[in-house]
Amino acid sequence: MSSGGSTDPSDDLDLALSLADAADAVTLPRFRAVDLRIDRKPDRTPVTDADTACEDRLREVLASERPDDAVLGEERGGSLGDGRVWVIDPIDGTKNFSRGVPVWATLVALVEGGRPVVGVVSAPALGRRWWAAAGLGAHTSDPARGVGDGTLGVSGIGALEDAYASTTDLDHWRTLGRQDQWLALTRACWESRAFGDFWHHCLVAEGVLDVAVEPEANTWDLAAAQILVEEAGGRLTDLTGAARPDGGDSLTTNGRLHDAALEIVRR
Repeated sequence: MSSGGSTDPSDDLDLALSLADAADAVTLPRFRAVDLRIDRKPDRTPVTDADTACEDRLREVLASERPDDAVLGEERGGSLGDGRVWVIDPIDGTKNFSRGVPVWATLVALVEGGRPVVGVVSAPALGRRWWAAAGLGAHTSDPARGVGDGTLGVSGIGALEDAYASTTDLDHWRTLGRQDQWLALTRACWESRAFGDFWHHCLVAEGVLDVAVEPEANTWDLAAAQILVEEAGGRLTDLTGAARPDGGDSLTTNGRLHDAALEIVRR
């Protein structure tokens, strides 16, 4: 691979997939490890030794492979500028990871000019991976079903009353004073769950869910998900309707339901 910035999305996607391999090699051996170290950040969210070790490893690879690109990571910081920025969430779902729940993933995205153009979501404890690049479609591997490279597409559900919706945590809505919006959405939809974090975005891209909404989220939570969902035919916006990963919250849908859902949860 070139040590400079690439203009070929397939080259950047190959690198992102290699970064996911490197991440899995760090995180999976620490999952359910008896000596896992868990601390609390100032915002009281947990961070483990696997989070920091994973991000440090990915930054090392990027420093070698893309030295001219910037990096934004959950644990080591950075900013989303106008150029090429690799956005890393070393473990999305750290609460699950720290409690031994297998629903967690490493998220890697490349953002150019504020728009995600490459994204990889790797969930090794689930045996799953999802990836996408601009113009190259959205894909997944699911070895348990014998799928090595399956193409993703969102659902065809066209009415909220038939929709399957997800969020992460009802109490988060209450804390933000917006619980009534989530409850209104659940009343408008057929069924609701709290799959949460990276997983419900991936399930929208797979056509399994139709709506996923987060009242609060960070750039590293959403950048990989945005390109994945868009390449699968759906939409991911903030709760004003802007298609951006850094708006502070998110609505992910199959596209057909987006405007109707946004009317309910808009800020």
